[in-house]
Amino acid sequence: MADVPTDIQALSGERVLAVTWPDRNADFPFVFLRGQCTCAQCVNEWTGEKILDPATIPADLSVNNMELVGSYALRIHWSDGHNSGLYTWQRLRELSSGVDRAAE
Repeated sequence: MADVPTDIQALSGERVLAVTWPDRNADFPFVFLRGQCTCAQCVNEWTGEKILDPATIPADLSVNNMELVGSYALRIHWSDGHNSGLYTWQRLRELSSGVDRAAE
C-alpha cells in the first residue's frame, strides 16, 4: 500500500491540489489532475482509451469539495460537475513524479 499523505489542501488561488507525504510534496494543477481521472466516464473500461477530451476541461476549474474514500483514496467534486473519479494514494504518488515541489 502506498504511503498515505499527511496533508491535502485544495489551494483555490493557485488552482493546485497540494499533497504532502513524509518524503515528498507535490502540487497538482487542477486541470492536470482532472485530466488524469480514470473513471468509466473518462476512460473506456474495455480498451483503456481516454474518452475525456482535455480541451473540454475549463481553465478556471476549481474544487467544490473533497472526501476521503476508505483509507486509500480521495474523491474530488470538481466545479465542472464531475465527481465519479477516485484518486488513490498510489495513483497520486505515480503522478507526483512530474509535479514534485521542494520540501518545506
